[in-house]
Amino acid sequence: MRLFNNLISYGLLAKLFHWVTFLTLVVQIPIGFYLVSLEFSEKRIDIENIHILIGVTVFYLVVLRLIWKLINPTPNHWKEFFKGQTFVASINHFFLYVSIFLITLSGMLKKLYMGETLNFFIFKYSFKEFNFQLADNFYVIHIYANYLLIALVSLHIGAVIVHHFFFKDKILKKML
Repeated sequence: MRLFNNLISYGLLAKLFHWVTFLTLVVQIPIGFYLVSLEFSEKRIDIENIHILIGVTVFYLVVLRLIWKLINPTPNHWKEFFKGQTFVASINHFFLYVSIFLITLSGMLKKLYMGETLNFFIFKYSFKEFNFQLADNFYVIHIYANYLLIALVSLHIGAVIVHHFFFKDKILKKML
C-alpha cells in the first residue's frame, strides 16, 4: 500500500488519519455524555482527565490531518458525481473540521477559564485569571458543537451508505 495519495485513491496516511479520528471520536463523544451525568467525585475527575487527554489528541490529530491534506493530492473522484453532491460533500467536510475544532477549542477554553491547567503533552498551560461566565459560555459551545458533529457524521455515513448500496460506486473502497 502506498503512503501518499494519488489522483485515483487515498494513501495509507490519509486513511489512517480518517479512521483513527473516527474511532477516537466514537470513544470520545460517549465519554463526554457520560461525564454530564456524573456528580462531582474522584471518578468524574479521572474520567474527565481521560476525556481531556483524548480531546487534546484529537486536536493535534486533526491539525496534522489538515497539514497532510494540504501537501498531498486529493483523489480526483468528484468528476463522477453531480455538482450538487460535490457541493454538499465539500460543505459537510468543511463543517466536520469546524465542529471538531469548535469542540476541542471550546473544551480547552472552558477548562482554562475555570482556572485549571491543561497538559498539551509538550507543555502545560493555564490562564492567570479565571472567568466562570466565559467558562460556562464555552461549555455551551462545546455541547452544541458536539450535536453538530453528530449530525454531520450521520450525514457523512448516510451518504457513504447511499453511494455504496444505491449508486454502487467505489467511494467507500477508496477509504478502506
